[in-house]
Amino acid sequence: MRPRDLGEFAGQSHLLAPGLLLRRAIEADRIQSLIFYGPPGTGKTSLAQIIALQTRSKFERLSGVESNVADMRRVLSGAANRLENKGRSTMLFIDEIHRFNKAQQDVLLPDVEAGVIRLIGATTHNPFFFVNSPLVSRSQIFELRPLTEKDLLTLMHRALLDPERGLGYLRIEVETAALDHLAKLSDGDARKCLNSLEIAALTTPPDVAGVIHVTLQVAEQSIQKKAVVYDNEDAHYDTISAFIKSMRGSDPDAALYWLAKMIHAGEDPRFIARRIVIHAAEDVGLADPMALVLANAALQAAEFIGWPEARIPLAEATIYIATANKSNSAVSAIDKALKAVEAGRTLPVPEHLRDGSYAGAARLGHGQDYKYAHDYPGHFVAQDYLGADRHFYTPSEEGSEKKIKDRLAKWRQIASRSQAEPPKDDEQTKIPAS
Repeated sequence: MRPRDLGEFAGQSHLLAPGLLLRRAIEADRIQSLIFYGPPGTGKTSLAQIIALQTRSKFERLSGVESNVADMRRVLSGAANRLENKGRSTMLFIDEIHRFNKAQQDVLLPDVEAGVIRLIGATTHNPFFFVNSPLVSRSQIFELRPLTEKDLLTLMHRALLDPERGLGYLRIEVETAALDHLAKLSDGDARKCLNSLEIAALTTPPDVAGVIHVTLQVAEQSIQKKAVVYDNEDAHYDTISAFIKSMRGSDPDAALYWLAKMIHAGEDPRFIARRIVIHAAEDVGLADPMALVLANAALQAAEFIGWPEARIPLAEATIYIATANKSNSAVSAIDKALKAVEAGRTLPVPEHLRDGSYAGAARLGHGQDYKYAHDYPGHFVAQDYLGADRHFYTPSEEGSEKKIKDRLAKWRQIASRSQAEPPKDDEQTKIPAS
């Protein structure tokens, strides 16, 4: 049931709708080097075969799984001879191009750059990570998306009616609920959807009238467990990104769903737990310091007990953090301080703050006039701790941090007065040492 032309191609309307660039280029045979990437069963290879039927160029095909450098050099040599002797260009399609290592991909670069071949690569992996940068920069990148349930229903109806390439030669009655179930659980994968329909049709015995009845129960047995689309690159990072953003957005239900997806896909519990710890410090921070304590406890528990029980402490930490008061003041403060260190002149340590514990320090003036905070009321004394008037930390008014804000405002006010007019001896009385 592979589509033979763009009219039969299902999905990818964001790329192939009438008037869009890729469709115009295919119809006019003006294809330059392309890389298609997206999940399995979204039409990458089918689109390349449509281009093969459409183009006047010689179409060659290699596989990143089966082909080697010798195969590549044979095709490239033939392409160079064809262009020189016949003036005919060559279009080279490489399926699973990410399977080639960097050195193998480098073999293609001179001929792509010289225009000897026009490359079409297909990959389920993000090309910006798995395809050489020079090849990526010389190619147009098109991301194919999972098919919608409507697209999959269209494909299944087409397969049921086609007597030559599909199941139209059989007498089949399929319940609407069965088709809906297959479309829903295929996760946008046309290959998975059609294979499941085929299994349902070919393994169900016909009734006395010779009619095959595909019911919802048959469809459930045919597709088995839902296969979550989750690899080690795009879906991996997209899912953890959604997980973190859901916690940051204080949506425990969404956060639990993304957590469940990662658990179902077999993600390393330590990876999830590490992200929870980072999030607790970055997005909850001082608004609720217990979040970091609980997140770290969940990390230790998950590492100790593993799946499946690790889901419980991870879920507990996820819910706590998602529903906690939020503040990003800690990460903002350290980033401002780092920027100040990187961008400006490094500040020297003030003399009174330098180490005065070694012999000879007093002769250098190190540590002199340092005021020990615990000797003063409230365990606070105004003195210069930086050598410059800079503020990096701006506390929020969320949760526990509101108390910190009030306390810090009081200290900064005292310090500001102290800088404007040095305090007299009776303004800040030192507590005598007992």
